[in-house]
Amino acid sequence: QVTLAESGGGLVQSGGSLRLSCTASGRIYNIADMGWYRQAPGKDRELVASVTTDRSLNYADSVKGRFTISRDDARKTVTLQMNDLKPEDTAVYYCNAYASTYGMKGWTKYESAYNDAWGKGTLVTVSS
Repeated sequence: QVTLAESGGGLVQSGGSLRLSCTASGRIYNIADMGWYRQAPGKDRELVASVTTDRSLNYADSVKGRFTISRDDARKTVTLQMNDLKPEDTAVYYCNAYASTYGMKGWTKYESAYNDAWGKGTLVTVSS
């Protein structure tokens, strides 16, 4: 099982900045894609940004040029730097990781199937 713990949400004025962090823990064998999603009241959850193991980046059009995603594989963390925040960025932000876990057969570690893991979410509120 993979657990994701987010931090860094809060209240900020329009034009301000916030930095979200997410750390993965558990019986992790490998983490493939990592990313951030958000869900505003009354709306569907949407992708904000993602990063693959080879550092390919993907951003929602609405955040390009303002948000930057990065990952640290040694620390199993993914970070979202959010600049020039706007009221429409207000949402609950969720960390996501597509990761495999491991099992043990005797002394041998083996990889189990990949699954999506989600954090509990952190609220970002941008006031106008």
